Amino acid sequence: MARIDLVDLAHSYGGNGGVENYALKPVTMTWRQGGAYALLGPSGCGKTTLLNLISGILTPSRGKILFDGKDITQASTRARNIAQVFQFPVIYDTMTVGQNLAFPLRNRGVPKAEIDKRVAEIARLLDLTPDLSRKATRLTADAKQKISLGRGLVRSDVAAVLFDEPLTVIDPELKWQLRSKLKALHRELDLTMIYVTHDQTEALTFADTVVVMHDGRVVQSGTPAELFDKPAHTFVGYFIGSPGMNIIAAEVSGRQARIEGRTIALTRAYAALPSNAKVEIGVRPEFVDIAEPAPDLLSANIERIDDLGRIRFARVKVGDVKFAARVPAGFAPSTSQVGLKFQPSHVHVYADSHLVEGA
Repeated sequence: MARIDLVDLAHSYGGNGGVENYALKPVTMTWRQGGAYALLGPSGCGKTTLLNLISGILTPSRGKILFDGKDITQASTRARNIAQVFQFPVIYDTMTVGQNLAFPLRNRGVPKAEIDKRVAEIARLLDLTPDLSRKATRLTADAKQKISLGRGLVRSDVAAVLFDEPLTVIDPELKWQLRSKLKALHRELDLTMIYVTHDQTEALTFADTVVVMHDGRVVQSGTPAELFDKPAHTFVGYFIGSPGMNIIAAEVSGRQARIEGRTIALTRAYAALPSNAKVEIGVRPEFVDIAEPAPDLLSANIERIDDLGRIRFARVKVGDVKFAARVPAGFAPSTSQVGLKFQPSHVHVYADSHLVEGA
């Protein structure tokens, strides 16, 4: 197990010009020993590149990687003592489940008694004990992926276990079970785990710390609650949540934001923002209610209402901008035109997509 430090780490696949065109822009951060982390973002954002740099599959174009203070930037994958679980199960069909789990330990000359003990422990944690003597060839996809997970977890001395979208090929009904199992395994085994995914549900339910990536950059790292309550970048607000955060252009001065001639109250005061900045406010749909039109409310036109059972969201338009707002219990709009009531404490201000801290 190891603390992992990334120091000015960046990577280009060649011929991409300056740093702005790198697949991974410079990142400096520390991941604590025993933590559960998720790299979250859309395809092409740089998360697999970052994972492959940590594992040693790639050598960075610049920067350093430290495991417990030791520079391993140029070290081989084997020398880094990590385990990696891939999107598609990597198992040996001709071996039994038990032999598959034991393979990484046998390969390192671990004594048989210790192998048997560790295999039995991992099989118990993954509910594979009844299948230990079965050949892996005819098992279901989720069972094969559990074997692959087990092979990554069976070594107790690894610096970190890296997961590259391991549940993509799993039936949706079984994903929740495997996510819960992984979370339980992390608590019991106290291993540093880094999980790559484009699925916010997977990231938020697995990780203690979620690292959100966009266009090759780390745009925010924090707990699921921090990402939801206070997105540091408009992309985080939009990408996290269902529906995502509403982002709309505004004129901000002091404790007020003006949109379409209407004033939105703010709980913080904002000094003059740069005149050339793109200024926006962001608010989650949960903190905006639709109401009957009123002179002091921002006007919007309803396109549809989505009933999600415990909560209803109205999909509206403010001018040409799409917006989502909560429908209060028992409220039935009399016309397609409504007003929007904001909760000021949940309205954030952004300049050029970055959060501005008011006074």
